[in-house]
Amino acid sequence: MQNRISPLLISILAIGIAVLYIPMLVLIVYSFNASALVSVWGGFSTGWYTQLVHNDQILDAAWLSLKIGVIVATGSVILGTLAAIALVRFKAFRGRLLLTGMVNAPLVMPEIVTGITQLLLFVSMLHFFGWPHRGITTIVIAHIAFCSAYVTITVQSRLHGADRSLEEAAMDLGSGPVRAFIDTTLPAIMPALASSWLLSFTLSLDDLVISSFVSGPGASTLPMVIFSKVKLGVSPDVNALASLIIGAVGICVLCAGYLMRRTERRRVLDAQMAER
Repeated sequence: MQNRISPLLISILAIGIAVLYIPMLVLIVYSFNASALVSVWGGFSTGWYTQLVHNDQILDAAWLSLKIGVIVATGSVILGTLAAIALVRFKAFRGRLLLTGMVNAPLVMPEIVTGITQLLLFVSMLHFFGWPHRGITTIVIAHIAFCSAYVTITVQSRLHGADRSLEEAAMDLGSGPVRAFIDTTLPAIMPALASSWLLSFTLSLDDLVISSFVSGPGASTLPMVIFSKVKLGVSPDVNALASLIIGAVGICVLCAGYLMRRTERRRVLDAQMAER
């Protein structure tokens, strides 16, 4: 007997998708609204996109957020991967329990608590050492601190499933531990590294609470600028910016899905050829 999907489950799924995507569609439609009032349709216009291009405040904030996101994602992947290797490869060492707790704590810690603690840390460091001044540097350090935890958890789960025998075989053939890891284990965990990098980049780009605590003059990220505008009312140029972000994310998701599907097909094909 063929299994059939319950109409109730289909209805719940449809409602969930509608609640998530219908507001996005409405936002995209109203980004082409000629009227400055959200509740009034004044005709089709691309004027808000033109105004967005000439809005230096938003463009500077977007460029700053992108730079911070790239630096944070790269630093988080490096630190998180090293922590994951330590937790997986070294079963017993002094401080392992403390490291495990430190890795998992940022995952459940409220962002406002993290922001306050980071602010107190930077204020104390500035008082005693004269560094760092609140700005881009403090934002990067704070973001790396909580993004590394997500990278560690992701890479750690992938390392548990990696075949250690390949690395041991490479060392038996004369490779050093680092070389053997790069040649055998690193390609196996590369999907986890890529997804961790994207996750860290997204978390950094999206963060508002922690950035608001640790930022300084002249270091306003894109979420901070958008939030300050929305507090005064919905701005049409913000709708245009959000529409562009939604479009860019959609394209990236489609490209990533296509690449993952092609990689999976190639893996299955290689497995079938190996069996022959």
